[in-house]
Amino acid sequence: MKQVIPAILLAALLVIFFAGMPLLTTCRLPAVKKSPKMGKRDWRSLLLIMVCYGAVAFWDLGNTISPESFVPMENNEAVITFSEPQELAKVWLFSGVGIGHYEIYTSEDGQNWTMAEAFSQTHVEVLKWNEVTLPMSRPVRAVWIRGTGSPWLGEISFVNGAGERPAFTCTLAELCDEADTVPETSSYRNSSYFDEIYHARTAWEHLHGVWPYEISHPPLGKEILSLGILLFGMTPFGWRFSGTVAGILMLPVMYLFLKRLFGGRKIPAAGTILLAAGFMHFTQTRIATIDSYAVLFILLMFYFMYRFVTEEKLSMLALCGVCFGLGAASKWTCLYAGAGLAVIWLIFWIGKIARKEERAVSRFLLNIPFCLVFFVLIPGLIYYLSYIPYGTEENCRPFSADYTKLVLDNQSFMFTYHAGIVAEHPYSSKWYQWVLNIRPILYYLEYFDDGTRSSIAAFVNPAICWGGLISVLVLLFMAVYRRDGKAGFLLAAYFSGLIPWMFITRLTFEYHYFASAVMLPVAVCYIFALMRENGKRWKPFVFGFTLVSVLLFVLFFPVLGGMRVNGSLAHDLLAWLPTWPI
Repeated sequence: MKQVIPAILLAALLVIFFAGMPLLTTCRLPAVKKSPKMGKRDWRSLLLIMVCYGAVAFWDLGNTISPESFVPMENNEAVITFSEPQELAKVWLFSGVGIGHYEIYTSEDGQNWTMAEAFSQTHVEVLKWNEVTLPMSRPVRAVWIRGTGSPWLGEISFVNGAGERPAFTCTLAELCDEADTVPETSSYRNSSYFDEIYHARTAWEHLHGVWPYEISHPPLGKEILSLGILLFGMTPFGWRFSGTVAGILMLPVMYLFLKRLFGGRKIPAAGTILLAAGFMHFTQTRIATIDSYAVLFILLMFYFMYRFVTEEKLSMLALCGVCFGLGAASKWTCLYAGAGLAVIWLIFWIGKIARKEERAVSRFLLNIPFCLVFFVLIPGLIYYLSYIPYGTEENCRPFSADYTKLVLDNQSFMFTYHAGIVAEHPYSSKWYQWVLNIRPILYYLEYFDDGTRSSIAAFVNPAICWGGLISVLVLLFMAVYRRDGKAGFLLAAYFSGLIPWMFITRLTFEYHYFASAVMLPVAVCYIFALMRENGKRWKPFVFGFTLVSVLLFVLFFPVLGGMRVNGSLAHDLLAWLPTWPI
């Protein structure tokens, strides 16, 4: 019961905050001029937020060294010889891509071999340090490892009965050339975790001309991910780099978006800090999956669409369409956002025609082919060309019949795959649990003998989640009863990422809320703007809500960033609600 007390106290603070909001029957949010300029103080505030967040995001992101020379072990073998006989207790294998099986033999004289152990490298073991326990018997002088199937192997290490790592020579030099990368223990710092086993490996496969294992999402997200690998190597830091940069880039987009929506400096700065203090934003952009890029493009899409509907610049609509194409080529989640854009665009023109604005009908008719170019043709081309790595691996050129068939076949596979998923998972959740923060997901969990633990959880900052949900309800009231177009725009942005999941029956998780959760700080800033326009003491409320959100981020950081902390502390943090994973 005592673990629930912080949640109750936070709920009380939220009640106080929203009690200070003006009455909805009297408050009104005036229009902001079309092009509020970014001043020096704006840029300084934004830069400070980005630097502070970037320092935290890159801190302890992952090792910068890791085995990078891999050997295909299909029908291949390696003989390891020790200078002195060793009583071996464990063998450590850094698995590359591929699935297969290893047989491990030992020999006392290097001539006669005894089967010691076997190890299966499934899709779960890739890009990880895997520990295999050996039956300790007599000292051995040599080890023979034979591979079957199609596994790739990066490095080998051994631990003897005294806990030492003996030196050795190997017939496959690539398996013993990076001894400095062997860690004391396997962790998220030196190995893949959660869905990195799919996306990080696929990025490597694209770079090395290997047909990808993960083809259930479009390719562009993995191609962007591979840029970090090109810069920093096939290391945990390298495969997480691009996503972390995407998380940082969301901050200026958010600031500019809020500046256009509400003007001023304090509200855009507060909203950008709220995004930086978002648990899911932090956790999701530091893991090597494709969601970071999809959500970045979604945020850009709505930013450019808002500029179009307020400034009527076709350049903004064109940029919106290009971002839609980039997003859709990264993950199909962006198609949901595209539906929200279509609703906004249609309502925009219906309003103009209903008000009988000058040449509204003709402008609308001319805008249709423009949108067909920038929301169908160009996105389609971006999507089509994103499959170039697939074509390279299959030796077929873009625009050829074979390439086109490859692209179409993958669309069929993706649709069938996602529609047909039948599985169970202890951390799965439904959309109504996301909006209430009821069922977070643990990406990583490791216990240590000294009572400490390391964990990485994905969920929404409780203040932003619950305060944001109330703000969404306020938006709904203002859109329906006050005919507030700005509120309607934000509702379309929020619900376009949520409503489709209400009808999806397959396995879903908290991170599927990411595209909608990124709009919660914007919804809260709408409340800030109402307070600013209708109350004299609005700044303490803005400062207080933002400060509480930042303090919660600091408080929960140990279970967001994988820190090794006291087990009871981590337990208490993840037990605010009975349904939270502990």
